[in-house]
Amino acid sequence: MVSACGSLFVALLGFAGGLGVGSALAALLIVLDIIPRLAQLGFAYRKSIWFETAVVSGAVFWSLADFLEWRLWLPHIVSMVTIGTFDGIFVGMLGAALTEVMNVLPILAKRVRLSRYLVSLVYAMVLGKVTGSLFDWLVFQYMDP
Repeated sequence: MVSACGSLFVALLGFAGGLGVGSALAALLIVLDIIPRLAQLGFAYRKSIWFETAVVSGAVFWSLADFLEWRLWLPHIVSMVTIGTFDGIFVGMLGAALTEVMNVLPILAKRVRLSRYLVSLVYAMVLGKVTGSLFDWLVFQYMDP
């Protein structure tokens, strides 16, 4: 009886967590207008349903892959390059959308009087992200805890 109640509690907790994360993702996509902006940048206004379908399909596919513990049997370097590329594209596009919507860089440059160095600031941010990611992938994950 206690085991059944514990399992029910864990199931409800997992459902509530998934609902919260899914709602946050949907709110993020809606507030930042990521999909309409992608359609605008790709000159594909009439094909925006494809962008929406890709986001939903990706979320469902990777949720199933996680829950069902699907494994990809590829050489290590191929899987790392493929997954790293797609992960980098996603993070880069999300960061670009956040930056564009929030106008973070122009406001930051104006506040700290770095308007002349805006291009250098962007390069520094990109190089910092790349260096940090490479350090995490190549060094940090292999260190003993």
